[in-house]
Amino acid sequence: MIATMIALFCAGYLLIALEHKINVNKSAIALLMCGALWALFSLAGGSTQTGTQLAEQLSSTCEILIYLIGAMTIVDLIDTHGGFNVITSRIRTRNKRRLLWLLALVTFFMSAVLDNMTTAIIMIMLLRRIVPEQRDRWVFAGLIVLAANSGGAWSPIGDVTTIMLWMRGNVAAGPLMANLILPSLLSVAVPTALACRLVGKGETADTAAAPQELPQGVEPRMSRLILTVGVGGLLFVPVFKEATGLPPYMGMTIALGAIWVLTEILYDRRRDMEASIQNRVSKVVKHIDMPTILFFLGILMAVGALQSAGILTDMAQWFDKHLHEPFLIAGLIGILSSVVDNVPLVAACMGMYPVADAAGATASADPAFMQNFVADGLFWHLLSYAAGVGGSLLIIGSAAGVVAMGLEKIDFGWYLRKITPLALAGYAAGLLAIWLQHLAGW
Repeated sequence: MIATMIALFCAGYLLIALEHKINVNKSAIALLMCGALWALFSLAGGSTQTGTQLAEQLSSTCEILIYLIGAMTIVDLIDTHGGFNVITSRIRTRNKRRLLWLLALVTFFMSAVLDNMTTAIIMIMLLRRIVPEQRDRWVFAGLIVLAANSGGAWSPIGDVTTIMLWMRGNVAAGPLMANLILPSLLSVAVPTALACRLVGKGETADTAAAPQELPQGVEPRMSRLILTVGVGGLLFVPVFKEATGLPPYMGMTIALGAIWVLTEILYDRRRDMEASIQNRVSKVVKHIDMPTILFFLGILMAVGALQSAGILTDMAQWFDKHLHEPFLIAGLIGILSSVVDNVPLVAACMGMYPVADAAGATASADPAFMQNFVADGLFWHLLSYAAGVGGSLLIIGSAAGVVAMGLEKIDFGWYLRKITPLALAGYAAGLLAIWLQHLAGW
């Protein structure tokens, strides 16, 4: 049964990786794989025990899905009201190198609050308006991909993988941000400094971006208000968790409910505005990317089946025996995340290494090693950094990269030659910074 489950998971994973070749949505493969794995586990282990484990896995998975649905709704609501124009309209410089640094930093900090795919779309659409030359635009787009992935790695709400680690108690918001902001910033700063030679010292053509028009019926004041309340709601979630101890999805439901009430009041006051152009939450929520939500459901539950069957525990024991080094394990996972989706990789690691109790780690046979796996231990911060930043090594390694590839028609080989070495230098610089911080006892 174990061998069959592993073979089935590997086959499903291969089909997910070849999504664009076989023209079958990865969500469909993930859902089929999930159902088949749990069916095999049930046939081998007995329905009563399997039912209990299935309910436990579904409970923890649904917490993440509820959080993501709320966050995606708020981000879409900001976007449909033109809120992001407030940020992008302020980027005016024509100096290429200054613009490169400015775009990288804005993307880095935006991605810490929004997801990396949304941030990449916003910044690349801006890029099209201010950098007309395709050769330069590809370099800028490549740096946007790096900055978007790095920005999500140090924030508990910046990437699906950090959200998973934060929601399940592997990391806390404060220590994660304090320990990873410098390494993540270095993983952007080093490639940006190296990329300056690719764009030269000149200026972009005189194509000053005209302010982007707001959606019909939306006034600048309303747009700014939705942006402020939406971003404030997202930032409220980690504060709420720390203050109450309740799961983050509860904070997200409050944030979504608050902005929903606000928009209802705003539109009710606009009696002269046609209903067809009103972007109420009830309309925006219909545009949520449900295939992505279903993919997370399928892949997380599939990994949960492997965990319940004890397969991930056996893998962890193999890693402990043959590698036994958190930097090496996390570093390899980061490289793997440039080829395969980082969500199942992180989910698998969380299944392989449950959060260790501090007292239990001290009493273990190898207390120094096990201390890496306590809550906010070194391994979890390494995993957050590596899984997020490592996806930049190839353009197909992250949602931001795939978006940039599609919007700008960036060639895979060009990215491999021009951007991958820069991304690798930044990735290594961040890992070195984490190692130095660890030695210094930060």
